[in-house]
Amino acid sequence: MPRVSLEEKLMPDTPVPQFPPLPPVRQWLGPVVVAWLVPGGGHFMLKRHYRGAILSASVLIMFVFGLLMRGYMFEPMTGDLLTTLIYTGGFVADMSAGIFYFMAKWFGYAAPDIAGHTIDYGTKFLVGAGLLNIMAVVDAFEIASGRKQ
Repeated sequence: MPRVSLEEKLMPDTPVPQFPPLPPVRQWLGPVVVAWLVPGGGHFMLKRHYRGAILSASVLIMFVFGLLMRGYMFEPMTGDLLTTLIYTGGFVADMSAGIFYFMAKWFGYAAPDIAGHTIDYGTKFLVGAGLLNIMAVVDAFEIASGRKQ
C-alpha cells in the first residue's frame, strides 16, 4: 500500500501551485528599486498607471498626515531585546517610505519621542506609510517577474 502524506489526506484533489522560475535579476531589479525609492514608481515603469497613482497618493497622504501630527521617526536603538526590535523595526518601516523619508530627514524633520495621542497616531501613520510601500514593492516585484498580471 503506498504511503499517503497528511496533505494528500486533508486535500486530495487540490493541486499544489507551482511558481515559474525566477526571471533574471535585471528584469525585476529596476522596478523594485524604483518602487522603493518613489512610491508607485515601479508600477509606472511597468505601465500600471492607475495602480501606481493610487499607491503613490496613499503613501504620500499617510506620510503627510504623520508629519502634520508630529509623529516620531524611529532611529535604531540598542538596549534590551524588545527596545531593539521595536526601534529597529520602526526605523526599517519609516525608511521604506522611500524618498518621502529622505526628504523629511534632509529638511530637518525631527519630532521628539514624547507621549501624546496625536503624536502616537502620527508615528503610526509614518510607519503605516512605509509598510504600505513595502507591499507596493512586493507587488511591483510580482508583476515584473511575471507571477502576477
